[in-house]
Amino acid sequence: MNPQRIRSRSRFLVAVSILLFTPLLYRYAQLEFHLPHTPALNAAPLRGRLITEDGSVLAQSLTLPDGSQDRRYPQGRLAGALIGVLGTDEGLSGLERSHQQDLQAGRDVILTLQPWMQASLEAHLDRRARAHLGVSGAGVILETHTGKILAAASWPPLEPARWRDHPRERWKNRPLVDSLEPGSVIKALTVASLLDQGLTHPEERFDTPMTRRVGRHTLHDAVSHPPSLTTREILRYSSNVGMSQLIERVSSEQMHWFLRQVGFGQDTPLDGLYAEDGVLHPWQKWSDIQKANISFGQGFTANTLQVAAAFNVLANDGRYVPPHLVTAERVWDHRQVISPQTSQTMREVLRRVVEDGIQKNAGIHGYGIAGKSSTAQVVVNGRYSSEVYNSLFAGFFPSNHPKVTVVVMVHGAQKDHYGSQLAAPIFRDVAADLMSQWGLPPEAQEGQVAGR
Repeated sequence: MNPQRIRSRSRFLVAVSILLFTPLLYRYAQLEFHLPHTPALNAAPLRGRLITEDGSVLAQSLTLPDGSQDRRYPQGRLAGALIGVLGTDEGLSGLERSHQQDLQAGRDVILTLQPWMQASLEAHLDRRARAHLGVSGAGVILETHTGKILAAASWPPLEPARWRDHPRERWKNRPLVDSLEPGSVIKALTVASLLDQGLTHPEERFDTPMTRRVGRHTLHDAVSHPPSLTTREILRYSSNVGMSQLIERVSSEQMHWFLRQVGFGQDTPLDGLYAEDGVLHPWQKWSDIQKANISFGQGFTANTLQVAAAFNVLANDGRYVPPHLVTAERVWDHRQVISPQTSQTMREVLRRVVEDGIQKNAGIHGYGIAGKSSTAQVVVNGRYSSEVYNSLFAGFFPSNHPKVTVVVMVHGAQKDHYGSQLAAPIFRDVAADLMSQWGLPPEAQEGQVAGR
């Protein structure tokens, strides 16, 4: 054989061997020395992360040895329903679905959540909802002046990594999708509207029997109280009778306008996430009894986030701030709804509501807590049930200079279902965690010197 041909053939075989062996050598080095995986040129980019402003990772994807991606959740079930479910290659619920395009393109989505606040809210909601035999629950923490959603909890929780093990009911992002009649927490907003128009003042007194006829209907008060109450005491005793008298001083059109200004009957402007926005009927359709019912939170519906954003007006010097969750999608449609002076008055009134009424369940000694509880009947088969209730508490703190507004809701509790018994202690426990974390000192009590 020709020596030249032998040499050419040898060089060819050496070249082929090198080409075949090099990938095997690099793959061995990857496994042995943990070198990064080099994706194929046509491989999909690594799915973007869900992270918080402080850098905490809620969801991230890793590339497996076979080139596929695996979604991991470093915080476990924290904010699980909000994160949502990821199918084979696309989001099926929550942020995984609403931000599918960005995440699939490899872009991170940065959230306003504070993981330690989220953990506190979820833990206290879980503990008490279980103890009171609740069916479901939700909670929201808003930063007062910015509308940032610092926490949004759904109960029972969803663990995204094990979503196939959970019933589909757990996919629900309950602060957004559970629409309910908010009940007595709305009384605080109704009073704020009347105060702002000069139609009452906190110490104006009304005759308040335990029942009152409105048209062909009879209103009842659930809590025993004196035969006459001031406007402030109407909130303290949560008197439907008193509210029905106050609401007669404002037109249906004006009350409807006010409720829309604080976000009811409007779309929930939240970063593409699915929401049940509730229903607020046109004011032209309100009868006298419907108008009275609306003054204390019956006859219209809203989700928990909408209740929080509305109640936040009382904390935020009378300004409505649309809530937002994704830092890149902040909404700037702020509006002044009531005056700063009315807001300050309501903060003082609602602090007294807690201190004079439910301090044990909602208050924290030495700190200003302002809020209102609600025990709302649930409509079952077209009628208000005497067995199924929504327990709510809405409040903010510190009452003199609020930092956050918190709303908690538990549905269908079978044990101690009143808002003051169930939702208020959840609020109190969350407030205690937050103020401890912030390092806020107790307020100086009357007759004491601050700092002593």
